[in-house]
Amino acid sequence: MTTISLISPVDGSVYAERPALPLADAQAAVARARNAQGAWAAQPLDARIAIVLAGITALEGMAAEIVPELAWQMGRPVRYGGEFGGVRERSNYMAGIAADVLADEVVEDSAKFTRLIAREAQGVVFVIAPWNYPFLTAVNTIVPALIAGNAVVLKHASQTLLAGERLAQAFHAAGVPQDVFQNVVLDHATTEALIADRSFDFINFTGSVGGGRAIEKAAAGTFSGTGLELGGKDPGYVRADADLDAAVDGLMDGAMFNSGQCCCGIERIYVHESLYDAFVEKAVAWVRAQRLGNPLDQDTTMGPMAHKRFAAIVRDQVAEAVAQGAHALIDPAEFPADDGGAYLAPQILTHVTQDMRVMREESFGPVVGIMPVKDDAEAIGLMNDCAYGLTASIWTRDAAAARQIGAQIATGTVLMNRCDYLDPALCWTGCKDTGRGAALSALGYLALTRAKSYHLKKA
Repeated sequence: MTTISLISPVDGSVYAERPALPLADAQAAVARARNAQGAWAAQPLDARIAIVLAGITALEGMAAEIVPELAWQMGRPVRYGGEFGGVRERSNYMAGIAADVLADEVVEDSAKFTRLIAREAQGVVFVIAPWNYPFLTAVNTIVPALIAGNAVVLKHASQTLLAGERLAQAFHAAGVPQDVFQNVVLDHATTEALIADRSFDFINFTGSVGGGRAIEKAAAGTFSGTGLELGGKDPGYVRADADLDAAVDGLMDGAMFNSGQCCCGIERIYVHESLYDAFVEKAVAWVRAQRLGNPLDQDTTMGPMAHKRFAAIVRDQVAEAVAQGAHALIDPAEFPADDGGAYLAPQILTHVTQDMRVMREESFGPVVGIMPVKDDAEAIGLMNDCAYGLTASIWTRDAAAARQIGAQIATGTVLMNRCDYLDPALCWTGCKDTGRGAALSALGYLALTRAKSYHLKKA
């Protein structure tokens, strides 16, 4: 039997181990989910909503245990208190729009005909959740999927095994039937075998491009629906009219929060040449004010990266960029906790060029390259010169200009004077190698349901 081990980035110890389900047991779990889904979908919508929101309340009640567990599992400092604000915001919003979005669309209701389009649950939804925001990213799909009447099978990342267990504990305590929401531990081979066997009606995955390709390959020919968010290299652009201090504070937080391990974190910054020197100076001061250390310490603002192999990728990108002429503005010695392993000092790079890996490939760590630009046209060209398209952040006092610039950027979300934020009322989507699909907003429900048409001729 395969064992999945969770290596804590805090001290390199084995924090948790769980046996992976053999294929036959995993198939049985999916069968139970399918058998239970019909009765769950038959419950009134209001009842499902109440139960799901009670599950979120139960999850919030575990905060004292969950916050240090997150620190041990993936390194986020306890000072930030977990992900509960965003979890509640997203859950409440999706619950609030459910009745309207899932209502029948009546085309005709006359003496002769009733014609309408109904929204019906997909059936069994498979959620493959990532470790960087193990609750926020999971509820994006779990909450609307359950509200819409689906059964959910959750496979959480090995780095955050306990997050899946906490979600199951909370929803079961609130009254979601055990078979309607299941947390399972699976290895890659079993996961792919289940997908290839058309076990699921919809598959949601947040993770790497390689992982997305593996899922698409496994799902080929099954006609199973997929929603894939596969990463980003999100740009920030500071126009000449920007509020400089706000731009520095917002973009550097977007680049460094969670040790840079954010799907929509800022990974490259383009600054109008008139503000460039001042921006860089303030950005360096911002970074030097951070404290890298044990995430269980309340004074720590940056914890370790989730695994030393992730930190190694960032170190390699930085070293290669410096060898190619980039200037590293932060001396790692300023952050004594940098141990060459999971604990990684933040870094700002200037004199970068667009062909450097650190400006093209996802870093997913506390490093950002900053380049000067002469105008909007140059910034737009550089922002688009990337294989990803998740979000783009524009800092300006001119909303019309932001809209005009945003229309020319290949991205899923355009943000003005903020970054690294997900609005549940807006569609969470991407383009290019970031993937495809729609989460949250009304469109999120459309992905988790299917249309069924009724054409009823009255006698």
